[in-house]
Parts: sequence; structure tokens; C-alpha cells
Amino acid sequence: MISQVLRDARKYEETAQKAITQEMRPGFHLSPRVGWMNDPNGFSVYKGEYHLFYQYNPYSSHWDTMHWGHAVSSDLLHWRYLPAALAPDTTSDRDGCFSGSAVTLPDGRQMLIYTGVEKISLPEGGDCVLQRQCLAFGDGTDYEKYGKNPVIDENSLPEGGSKNDFRDPKIFERADGSYGCVVGNCDGERDGSVLLFGSPDGYTWKFERVLAKNGGRFGKMWECPDFFELDGKQVLIVSPQEMLPQGFEYHNGNGTLCLIGHCGADGEFVEERNQSVDYGIDFYAPQTTLAPDGRRIMIGWMQNWDTCPVNGPNQPWFGQMSLPRELSIKDGRLIQKPVRELEDMRKNEVRYENITFTDVMKLEGVKGRKVDMEVTLRPGDTENIYHKFAVRFAQNENYQTSISFRPYEGIVKVDRKFSGTRRAVIHQRRSLVRTEGGRLKLRIILDRFSAEIFVNDGEHVLTATMYTGQEADGISFFADGKVTMDVVKYDLMDADEK
Repeated sequence: MISQVLRDARKYEETAQKAITQEMRPGFHLSPRVGWMNDPNGFSVYKGEYHLFYQYNPYSSHWDTMHWGHAVSSDLLHWRYLPAALAPDTTSDRDGCFSGSAVTLPDGRQMLIYTGVEKISLPEGGDCVLQRQCLAFGDGTDYEKYGKNPVIDENSLPEGGSKNDFRDPKIFERADGSYGCVVGNCDGERDGSVLLFGSPDGYTWKFERVLAKNGGRFGKMWECPDFFELDGKQVLIVSPQEMLPQGFEYHNGNGTLCLIGHCGADGEFVEERNQSVDYGIDFYAPQTTLAPDGRRIMIGWMQNWDTCPVNGPNQPWFGQMSLPRELSIKDGRLIQKPVRELEDMRKNEVRYENITFTDVMKLEGVKGRKVDMEVTLRPGDTENIYHKFAVRFAQNENYQTSISFRPYEGIVKVDRKFSGTRRAVIHQRRSLVRTEGGRLKLRIILDRFSAEIFVNDGEHVLTATMYTGQEADGISFFADGKVTMDVVKYDLMDADEK
């Protein structure tokens, strides 16, 4: 039975979508059907398709009472909108359906688990916001909320756990057919933790343990946890709020943290290494799924909370998802590469080899705003290594965004201060990368409103959105010193091209 609240949202999005043309959207990144988008939710494979839900306000391009938007894809790049899946229409979630995840049950139904938000009045005056975990069941299009929601509430919390910051359940199936679920939480000082719950059937849940504690190291509240096995290691990804920089790590305040480790004898997570997930400006709240061919694939919200005010009140949509990324571990480090399906969208190859230059270089056929470009970089003079190299894109006489590299420092920087933004928002981020004698590999993927730069075959990724006018489609190269490079550039098709 579809509630009137959900029916109204579906009717609105179907009508409002007609005012948004394909040219107004990213070429191959998922944006909201209408209105506002943030965290990816319920990233999963169901009935042979990838399903991606997302935090959603259909009525405005600004955050407000959260619904779940819904899209499906056969290849992770061509997305088809489905009607909104959830709306805040029951007592347990009347103030918002926050983030969550999805799993396929043995009976063939898809189960969603999400955070329901309810604001309650306190007897002594004032109010309190409760966050609890709720269920809904469906067929891939329509979902019915469980009559006994919430299934995990404040009574399940360990001592000291916050009932106000208790959200973003990520469910996974265990080898014996039972289920585990990690949920973000914090204590009274808002120091983050990840809680682990277990269930034999998905309906009844029991607290098992505190899987990981922050201990004051990485920001405050830990949001959007994900926990999975990858290349023989256990990986825990979270999005901490209010992080402080540590060297070249964790510069985004609300950022992304990857903990790599193993499970101890009693099942606890033993951390071995930590790193940022993305070193650019715009990436948060990633979620992963296991593809049918065994790949672990991650997608994140391609935005930064601190730059959301740049969107105007009359925009028909705001927010994008990142490119889906294939994950692996190499030498104890999380490696991310664009999904291989992107290569099927390439056209118009342009190739240059052993181009040696100083100062500024433009190459015939190298331009565009929907581009997949690989640059292999090395010194033109090994006795006198260059001081700086840069690729400038989304460029015309007034605007540009760039990725630069300083070999003596080993620093890669993304910089969009000349991209046309009229607000003093975050414009640049730096990353310390591995280099040998000034050698570096860059894969730069441009869409209409974004750039994702994969360094050294995915050892680092720097992501940034940019809203420069589409007429700025120039690409140029800069070198302070002598540089030799190979360049392979492809145009990328729009999602509606075949």
C-alpha cells in the first residue's frame, strides 16, 4: 500500500523531471531525478540489475526531510530512474528516512534497512531526535515498511552510546546465511564508533560488539560505515565528521576514512593501517556492493558539505554520485580504479607519444568536457628534473581547473579557484604520492560538472566538482622545466548514447 506522502513525491518528481534536459545533467554520473541528492543508499544487485537508492529531497535543491530516490542500471553508468522508494510517512520515520542499505532475502524479496528519524517531545520540555533502524520489503520498485519498525532502537545500544547519533546501517550476508549489520554511533562526547549487530533472518537483531572505536583520532561522529572482505583483509570504511588534518591525510573536515585490518580470534576488528579514501574536495559517504563477477565496487556522494551553499535556490537538481570504482588492496593500500565498463563509452581516440616540451603545450584533438585521458609523465632531462607539471582543463580565456605535480615534493594538487565559483569555498586539496625520479601516471576523467583524477593506477584519487560553463572545453599542459609525456585521450559518450 503506497502512502499519500509517497504518492505525492512520485507524482511531483515525474512532473518536475520534464524540465531537466540531458544537457543540463552530467553525462554519465548519476544525479537526482529532481531536487537534492546526498548519500548513496542500498547499493546492491537485485534481479540482474544494479540498484542505487539515495538520500533525496524531491521538492527542493537543498537538504530537507529525507526520502529515498531510486535508480537502476545494467552497467553502473547508464541509469534509469524508478519512482521514489521511501518517504517519511510512518511514526518511526516521520522526520526522515536516513541512509541505509539493501539485501536480497531467500524468498526473493529485496529488504531495505534504513535509519528512521523521529523527533519527540520531552516531559521536562524541549524535544529529542531519536534515530532507529527500520525495515522495508519490496520487489525492486515498490516497498512496504515492516509493521514492527523499528527493529533496532536505543534499547540495543551499548552503555554510553548515543540514541541521537545512531544511523546508516550497512547490512551484509554471512557465510551461514545469517546477517550482520554495522551502524554508525558515538558517545556523549560525540567520539565515533561502529557497532555490529547480528540477525538470523533480517527481522530480529541483537547487538554483538563495538566493532571499532575512534578514540579521538579521526574526527567526531562516524557516519555511513561499510565493512567487507577484500583481498584477504577486512576493510572498514567510515565518514567521520569534523576531522583534523594529519600530514596530507584527512583534510576535508567531513571526510572519508579507510581502515584495513583483520578479524581477531574472538571476531573483533584489528586495525593495521588507515588512509583517506579520496584526497580531493568532493567525496563523502561511500557505499560498496559485490558485483556478480566478484568485484567489490564503491560509489560515493560527489560533494562536500561545506560547499553545498554554492547552489542557487532555483536549480532543478543538486548533487551527483562519483564514478563507481573497483577496489583492491596492494601493498597494504586501498586501490581504486574506474569501473572497466567505462571503457565501452570511449570514442575518438587521440594518441601522442614522447612529447617533450617546456612552458605551455596544447595538442591537436585534446579538448572536451566528457573525457577519459591518460598521461604518463617523466623528466625530459634526468640530470635536471622539472619543478612543476600541470594539466589545465575546463579551460578558456577566463576559467580553468587544474591538476598539478611537484616532483621534488611528491605533491599532487587539484585546484579549481579559477573555475568560476563566486563564493570563497574550498578550492584546492593536495596529496603526497609515490614517485620515482619525477615519473607519474595520471588518469583524468572529466564529466560536465566534475573531474576525477586517478594517480599511479589508483593509489590516490582526487575528486572535485566544477560548474564552469560548458563552452570552456580547452585542455593544456604546463611544465616548469623539461617534461616528456605520453597522452592517450578519448571522448566519452553521454549516458543516453549507444
